[in-house]
Amino acid sequence: MKKIIIIGSGFSSLSAACYLAKKGHQVEVLEKNNSLGGRARQFKKDGFTFDMGPSWYWMPDVFESFFGDFGKKVSDYYQLDRLAPGYQVVFGKDDVFPVEDSIAKIAARFETIEPGSGVKLERFLEKARNNYDIAVKDLVYRPGISPLELITPQTVRKVGLFFTNIRKQVEKQFKNQKLRSLLKFPVLFLGAKPESTPAFYNFMNYADFGLGTWHPKGGMHQIVAGMVSLGESLGVRYKTDQAVEEIIVEHGTAVGVRVGTAIIKADLVISGADYHHTETLLPKEKRAYSEAYWDKKTFAPSSLLFYIGLDKKIDALAHHNLFFDVDFDAHAASIYDTPEWPEDPLFYVNLPSQSDPSMAPEGKEACFILIPIAPDLEDTPALRQQYLDMVLDRMEQLTDLSIKDSILFKESFCVNEFKSVYNSYKGNAYGMANTLLQTAFLRPKMKSKTVKGLYFTGQLTVPGPGVPPALISGKIVAEFIK
Repeated sequence: MKKIIIIGSGFSSLSAACYLAKKGHQVEVLEKNNSLGGRARQFKKDGFTFDMGPSWYWMPDVFESFFGDFGKKVSDYYQLDRLAPGYQVVFGKDDVFPVEDSIAKIAARFETIEPGSGVKLERFLEKARNNYDIAVKDLVYRPGISPLELITPQTVRKVGLFFTNIRKQVEKQFKNQKLRSLLKFPVLFLGAKPESTPAFYNFMNYADFGLGTWHPKGGMHQIVAGMVSLGESLGVRYKTDQAVEEIIVEHGTAVGVRVGTAIIKADLVISGADYHHTETLLPKEKRAYSEAYWDKKTFAPSSLLFYIGLDKKIDALAHHNLFFDVDFDAHAASIYDTPEWPEDPLFYVNLPSQSDPSMAPEGKEACFILIPIAPDLEDTPALRQQYLDMVLDRMEQLTDLSIKDSILFKESFCVNEFKSVYNSYKGNAYGMANTLLQTAFLRPKMKSKTVKGLYFTGQLTVPGPGVPPALISGKIVAEFIK
């Protein structure tokens, strides 16, 4: 039995803790903030409940697989409901596309917009389903050590999909710009532009249209609570308000951490915190990746987030809403090509109280707004207010509702907080993008190349950004440790 310290309590850390405790190790999770969950913390005020970070529940099979590894089911920990529609896309006033709860319904709606596209969509999704099976049942569980991990009888037949991209694949088959936007949207969860994402990742379209969008009653933090409960039953210890300031290295081996003036000894250290930040806790000569290495990498966007309590319901909108009434490519360029605040931003509105009354007082609405932006931008109160006014004006114009006058309170979270609260590199929100040159074995390594007994998990290593990949990342890192 080994004593293992895990830095951070995000999904990958919580996952790793459960798998390692199941093996019989003594596991202690140290979280710098005052609540568990990492970026999946929860904010409550005046009867309103907000998920502060992740709010989309996709790939339900990955969650079932996680709990199934411990002889449990998702339903042992939280109630899960499939949303219908899963989400809706607002393209303009009276121009809304609801993404319904079956491929057949979605294909029928495609057909009304572009004749022939319904059949094309079903064929496209069948191929995406096949890629999903290859990726999620096999490839994403590999440790990212060698390029040979990607070579299987199934992937050899699909090698061409790694050398073309999502954008080309979608635009070759679909001509209508709205349909193209719908099919390019899911890869944003991978943190990169569609033209930078290998076509193999179209399996995200199957995750979207095929497996659907779900909601845990009480919010995404219920997953955190379930994983912590499972960990406690296995003997994991969790401590909050424990900011690790140094990883103690003796004779080239990690032997513990320093929190304030306290030294906590361990046989092994795993970090689920930001990878770049974790390496700053080491002596300079023990850092495996230089500042130049990190600076050259493509990171997922940061976000400007708002948590707003409204004194009335917004029934014109669904639980999840994407506002795509402006140029998709122009906003993407402001993130990846010439980093700057977008002139006309796309944005996302989450109204969880539309389908879960527990998230807001009766007759009121919990409103979460997300605007994707480039990492490391200037972040000021004036800019935040400017963009809040901008998106609320568009919401009011597109829905014919008065929203600004119904605000009871508002809180915001942006680049500055991603840096200070999560030690996030350049204030990114999702980690490192899954581009061709940042996939699998080309991502930062889980096992430190310079310090024995130090491991990494989470969205900067394999398999990549997102909640389901984080659960998988925790499982992979645990398999390094016997």
